[in-house]
Amino acid sequence: MSLEARELHLSHSIPERRAAAPQQAYGLRSIRKADGRAIHGLIAQCPPLDLNSLYAYLLLSEHHVDTCVLAEDGAGQAVGFVSAYVPPRHPDVLFVWQVAVHPRARGCALARRMLWHLLERPAASAIRYIETTVGPDNAASRGVFAGLARQLHAACSDSALFGPELFGPGGHEEERLLRIGPFQPPASRPR
Repeated sequence: MSLEARELHLSHSIPERRAAAPQQAYGLRSIRKADGRAIHGLIAQCPPLDLNSLYAYLLLSEHHVDTCVLAEDGAGQAVGFVSAYVPPRHPDVLFVWQVAVHPRARGCALARRMLWHLLERPAASAIRYIETTVGPDNAASRGVFAGLARQLHAACSDSALFGPELFGPGGHEEERLLRIGPFQPPASRPR
């Protein structure tokens, strides 16, 4: 695979999954400080995601409330989480750090619903690009972002970002940068 940016062929990406459960079954909202432990526990149940410290999730709930979303089931249990932020030097980019969906909530497009929910927020009205890193073999994440690009009628490029040598001897695979855009976010569209 070339280290240069290349265009993803979205027409050949993983087909969209059809909802296995009613979409209304999960509530989506901003995160709160009290969610830190639940988010940490959710990430622990979603390998191969990197589990960060509880402190990192508490910081997200303090500093990035407008760019993170929590999905809850009918009992109020955390079943999905998206952490994202706007890089200081790129105010038109939403960088998606982690997307987690509990195994029991998979198969109903919850990841894409959470991402769309973020784009509908007023805080996202200036966003024109989404960036995220994905391992080369992570077909599920690639499918989510390819589907989101289609939904936004935007291109999705794939380029090298962090080679495995940067992660040290722990055996972490390469992280490739997916970039979707430009697009007009739902939050800025006329109603």
